[in-house]
Amino acid sequence: MTAIDNLVELGKRLSNSEELKHKIETAQNRNPWFVSQFVATAFDAITQQMLDADKLNQWLKNYEHKPVSKTIGLIFAGNIPLVGLHDFICCYVAGCNMKIKLSSKDDDLFLFVLKQLTEIDPAVKDKVEIVETLKNYDAVIATGSDNTNRYFEYYFRNHPKILRKNRNSIAILTGEETDAELEQLADDVFMYFGFGCRNVSKLYVPAGYDVTQLFPRFEVHYKWLHQHNKFMSNYDYNRTLLMLNKTPHLANEFLMLVENPTIPSSIGTLNYSFWHDEKVLASHLKQNADKIQCVVAKNTEQWNPLPTVAFGKAQQPQLWDYADGVDTLAFLFGLVDLS
Repeated sequence: MTAIDNLVELGKRLSNSEELKHKIETAQNRNPWFVSQFVATAFDAITQQMLDADKLNQWLKNYEHKPVSKTIGLIFAGNIPLVGLHDFICCYVAGCNMKIKLSSKDDDLFLFVLKQLTEIDPAVKDKVEIVETLKNYDAVIATGSDNTNRYFEYYFRNHPKILRKNRNSIAILTGEETDAELEQLADDVFMYFGFGCRNVSKLYVPAGYDVTQLFPRFEVHYKWLHQHNKFMSNYDYNRTLLMLNKTPHLANEFLMLVENPTIPSSIGTLNYSFWHDEKVLASHLKQNADKIQCVVAKNTEQWNPLPTVAFGKAQQPQLWDYADGVDTLAFLFGLVDLS
């Protein structure tokens, strides 16, 4: 069986696993941020977008496949469920050996997936090693914060590498969105509590737009956030800071809207800015492209070359939607020619 066959079989197993259902139900016991509905959503996105035969074949046909007999060190971030799986899949189809440093926030779910794949392809046991410290590797793929990235830059300075820093996603509204689209936008904002680089942290809204109309649309599926203790502790803390600093803001029980030019926002906070001219906005986004992971908008063609998705699709990346726009597979295949 080929790597594609094995991954497709993995997708089938994950879709019909009673053990996985139990792990999804109990994930929150290990990590309070991994609520069952978010973990289930992550697995659905993985099986539908990354472990589908047609999509795998469509993805890989663009590469000249050359087995990569190199050892890749992988450092997983752990901010959202199975966030490092795409890097793993890239290394797996490229034929790499892997040494993986897992995040303590998200080790159990990945180890479960790895166990399933090893049962399908026993060779995985000899090609993948879970480690506490990376040693004896040829190249590195690491994801972390801006602070850890500075450490990575120094520590891995003598190796080929992909190092990812903080990025956030944005949404551009025109005022013509339907109620359904605004409810889908809530998924882009609140999925995984907003911890992912593909989560929308900043809105660009047309001049005169009444942002309070977002509250009832966001409450349709996410009012329950008010009952999540860790989320609300962050919400209360961040709202206290806004009030102490006398920062104008709008709020409901679980979200604060703040007119703020910056793209990153705190937990429970969504920044917004008014736009007046599409060309000026496009120029602004181009200047800040290195801070933006993806754009959520009604017209997905309008904001090229920035990667743009429809409402509700930010956390459903395709295999070819590489983080930070860096082609991971091309990087891996490029290692073949290195001595």
